Formats: sequence, structure tokens, C-alpha cells
Amino acid sequence: MPSTPPPTFDSVVVDFTVAVGGLIRRMRSEVRATDLNLSEAAVITRLERDGSMTTAALARAEAMTPQSMGAVVLQLERGGFIRREPHPTDGRQMPVTLTEAGLAARRRQQAAKRAWLAEAMERLTPAELQLLNDVLPVIRRLAED
Repeated sequence: MPSTPPPTFDSVVVDFTVAVGGLIRRMRSEVRATDLNLSEAAVITRLERDGSMTTAALARAEAMTPQSMGAVVLQLERGGFIRREPHPTDGRQMPVTLTEAGLAARRRQQAAKRAWLAEAMERLTPAELQLLNDVLPVIRRLAED
């Protein structure tokens, strides 16, 4: 019986990209009915993690143009997910702050993703779950670099 040749570095990169991309798209499709699109969710996640920021700082942090970020911030503000407050020392700035409604929307979205993923993972065999657990440190390391 002929043995399968080991994968090439390039084929692993391509296959991993396709697999992770498919998983991310699938998770996103499971939360389409929630309150936030991808850009809005990214802003709320950033504000939850880093605290209040100006629109310009958000744009830099999310690698968006200030104009695009302004549109996202305006939409989130209209939805009651964020609010702008005067800067304590610089009257020219209006930092953006996450509201309780924004935090609740983020948590709903996270719960929907986790619920779908938990349901999907329940179909894995014990050996597949162990394999997935074993590879998690490698995936985390890739995400940190």
C-alpha cells in the first residue's frame, strides 16, 4: 500500500487558511440575526476590552479610515450601543463609551456563536475532541505572533 507523501508547507498554509476561514464564516452566519455587523461588533469588542476611545483612536486600532469608523460609530450611537461623552481635559474630543445595551448585544452575539460551536463540537468523537484540544496551544501561538 503506497504511503501518502507528507504535506508541503504551502499546502498546509492554504488548507489551514481555508479551514479557519470556513469556520469563521459559519460562526458569523449563525449570528446574522443579532444586532451587530462585523465592524460594529469589532468596535464594541474593542471598547469592552480597552475602554473609552476617540473615533480616531478606534479607526487606528481597527485599521479603518476615520470616515468609515465615523459611520460605524454613528450607527452604533443611533442604536444606543455606545455614547459619546466629553473628554475630561480636552473639550475638542468626544470619546466613545460602551453602553449597557452595547454590552448586552455583544454578549448575545458571543452566546450565539458559542452555542453553535458547542452544538457542532458535540458531534465530534472523543479522539477528535482530544486532537482539537491538543492543537489549541499552537493556534493560540499563531494568533499571538
